[in-house]
Amino acid sequence: MNPRAGEPGTTLAFVESPVQLLNVLEWAYAHGIRPLQEPGAGFTLVVLSPTDPMTRGQLRRMADLARDEGHTVRWEEARGGPAAPFQTVGGLAGPLRRADRIVMGDPFSRYVQLLLTITRARDLVVVDDGTATMEFVAQLARGERLVRWHRKGGRRGPRDLVFAPVSSVARRRLTPGGEREVEIFSSMPIDEAPEGVRVTPHDFAWTRARFGPPRITKGADMVGTSLVETGVVDGERYLDAVRGLAKAHGATRYFAHRRESAEKLHRLAVETGLEIVRPELPLELIARRGPVGRTILSFPSTVVHTLPLALAGTEVQVAVCDIDPDWLTQTASPRAQGFLSNVTGTARGVRRLTAMSAA
Repeated sequence: MNPRAGEPGTTLAFVESPVQLLNVLEWAYAHGIRPLQEPGAGFTLVVLSPTDPMTRGQLRRMADLARDEGHTVRWEEARGGPAAPFQTVGGLAGPLRRADRIVMGDPFSRYVQLLLTITRARDLVVVDDGTATMEFVAQLARGERLVRWHRKGGRRGPRDLVFAPVSSVARRRLTPGGEREVEIFSSMPIDEAPEGVRVTPHDFAWTRARFGPPRITKGADMVGTSLVETGVVDGERYLDAVRGLAKAHGATRYFAHRRESAEKLHRLAVETGLEIVRPELPLELIARRGPVGRTILSFPSTVVHTLPLALAGTEVQVAVCDIDPDWLTQTASPRAQGFLSNVTGTARGVRRLTAMSAA
């Protein structure tokens, strides 16, 4: 019999970003996995480390928090050279075959999809990787291939075609059937989960129990986005929107997304006067620890769903600015506008701002 949450068994959790690691900690807390009280609980957190320095730094700090909670953390230099993937997969093959449960933060990841072809676990868990979770569940429900929402539609490239068989196997593994069960642990609105998929609400209980409440300042803070870096939004339009929002709402700080370029952030600082802050932890933890502005301004992103939960019981208000269709680049995915509108429209407990009010 497969283990269920809170029951004995061997669990491997794979994460590639700080937010994914945070959400695995939240999943463990929600399901009563307490290794400090139950040594040898069989839960190992595997970090498939990226190369980006800022992401690695945040992951290091999140790994320390996980160890403080008593969890075992295994750090893999999964991208540390041409031989690294072979060494990583080879070293994980044994634990993967023995695992009763696999927890993953990014089902779109080719690394994770490859690992899913090795495991025999029949209990699979997907924790939030931000708004991508919404697209993953929708694609799974429709039986579509797993493709990130911001990738442009059309013909698949050579790498996609080579990897297609692995991706197909991963999608089948993530489809419940027989004795195989799939859990989605999410703070996102999920309306079309496939039959057999159980959705567990994620309300940041661990974050609220561990940190805060924060000291609240009178001003406003702004949350950055990587929509420019992913080729969705035009850089000049984004700069104009940030300038307009900051002026209209009296924002003084700009919390940079870990993927935002140094050049773009320098321009923002010079041309808007905002203090650029590079958080050392996911924003949900930074905001919960404080100090934080009474208003948090954001464009459509994960935080418009997560911050109201993490800051529940405080007086902080999250305001989200819509993305004007004119801001999109010519190379943006045809799905971009609809997806971003859905991210904003389904957010609960936020104040809506029109794109025009940002100018």
